[in-house]
Amino acid sequence: MKNYDVVAIGELNVDLILNGIQGEPTVGKEIFAEDMLLTLGSSTAIFAANVACLGSKTGFVGMIGKDPFGTLIETSLADKGVDTSMLIKSTKYASGATICLNYNEDRANVTYQGAMDHMGFDDIDQSVFTNTKHIHLSSVFLQSGIKRDLLKILKTARDNGVTTSLDPQWDPNEKWDMDYKEVLPYLNVFLPNETELKFLTGSKTLEEAIVKIEPYIDVCVVKCGRMGSILLQKGKEAVVLDAFLNNDVVDAIGAGDSFNAGFIHAYVKGATVEEAQINGNLTGAVNTTAAGGTGAFTSAEDVKRTAAERFSKNLIL
Repeated sequence: MKNYDVVAIGELNVDLILNGIQGEPTVGKEIFAEDMLLTLGSSTAIFAANVACLGSKTGFVGMIGKDPFGTLIETSLADKGVDTSMLIKSTKYASGATICLNYNEDRANVTYQGAMDHMGFDDIDQSVFTNTKHIHLSSVFLQSGIKRDLLKILKTARDNGVTTSLDPQWDPNEKWDMDYKEVLPYLNVFLPNETELKFLTGSKTLEEAIVKIEPYIDVCVVKCGRMGSILLQKGKEAVVLDAFLNNDVVDAIGAGDSFNAGFIHAYVKGATVEEAQINGNLTGAVNTTAAGGTGAFTSAEDVKRTAAERFSKNLIL
């Protein structure tokens, strides 16, 4: 019997989100924002909080500092139903933080990596690999330790019969030095967006990128924002699914992470990948109805209600 449905491994930080910004920042000048929100941040944490909200028994392995931001992170995860007993609390490194300048459906981020950059395979409690059904990782380019040990983590999971998923996220250094040919064969589900996939594969078009990864994937879902998503499976036709459009977007912070949560929740529960794709599109859309990456995920019933009322679709729980 597994203790967890899902364990998220990776980065933890707070998000300081500024909304209603009067123009773009210029060095040496000051502008105003109309609204500010300090909340749980990081792609992996948003994923964990939201997949737990949907009903998956979820644990988290990550490194935070012994500081007020670390306390906020731990409390926020626990309040969302995530098991925080495996968090590593550092006295040497401060907790990470991201300042998000939010412009409707786009944003500019500045991140201090802090403690999350220093966690690697050897810091992970090895019981994780026998106590969960699934492991999810994200933002490898923000975490030098996880990036270095990524293959070791994936291979150990596979050796223990644990399925895995990865959302690579943006590379702030724009080197894109993750060998997809080496990594993808050890992944069950790959969850990039279209821009990330093109950079990772050195491709000019999405079509070219898809051709390059097809020999190496099991399941891949390419997130395309307001254009929906593309489900790819080895030896099968691609499934293009339109987005559930929200014409009154509060913000889109964490929408991709919420897609991941909806997809993986359904995947781990035994739904088909086609059903999981629908779930992902739907939870990504629900995300845009409230501020912050977890704002719309107050309870499974609330998410289900929002999906039905705003997008006329039933959520898989």
